[in-house]
Amino acid sequence: MISCKNLQKNYNQLAVLKGIDLEIQAKEIVCITGESGAGKSTLLHLLGTLDAPTAGEIFFERNDISSLKGNQLADFRNKNIGFVFQFHQLIPEFSAIENVIVPMLIANKSMREAKTEAIRILTYLGLGERLEHKPSQLSGGEQQRVAIARALIMNPKVILADEPSGNLDSKNAKFIHELFFKMRDDFNLTFIIVTHNPELAHMADRQIVLKDGQLAN
Repeated sequence: MISCKNLQKNYNQLAVLKGIDLEIQAKEIVCITGESGAGKSTLLHLLGTLDAPTAGEIFFERNDISSLKGNQLADFRNKNIGFVFQFHQLIPEFSAIENVIVPMLIANKSMREAKTEAIRILTYLGLGERLEHKPSQLSGGEQQRVAIARALIMNPKVILADEPSGNLDSKNAKFIHELFFKMRDDFNLTFIIVTHNPELAHMADRQIVLKDGQLAN
């Protein structure tokens, strides 16, 4: 599904990633772990095309996406990759359903189509009764589920998650972890997850450890 060759990232004179070779298979759930500063989030951002590598290549379904720029890159990202972050990054003035439909409106889908799909996904995630609630009216776990619905709305092939349960209590964290595995089976999704949570890391199909910008395993 995704692979990279000799992936490097420098910030000025600081080498954060020092030549990563990696392959992620379709429908695989992979956790990236390691100490703070090891380069985990940087690697995730590069794989998600949120940032450009200093050197190296990234392939998505064997197509080189390293050369995509501007609108082409944004269109590729919107159609193929969903993002879930530790802090849900919901728009506070928007209701749950309004937050979820944003990617579809960016893709010029109709409001009717966007709302129909958002209702379907929010209901699937147990939020069918919370469609019109704003983030301040939702619990932390519910806010994260709205963010997950937003990541799902464009029917992506890959979900990239950066500490998705890092801001949740243990009960909600466990729920989110189990939800990812259900989503993988129900939607044929591939997950790449940065986490410090040992429970989630051990649940994954595979754990990748980064140390000082290189793969440690």
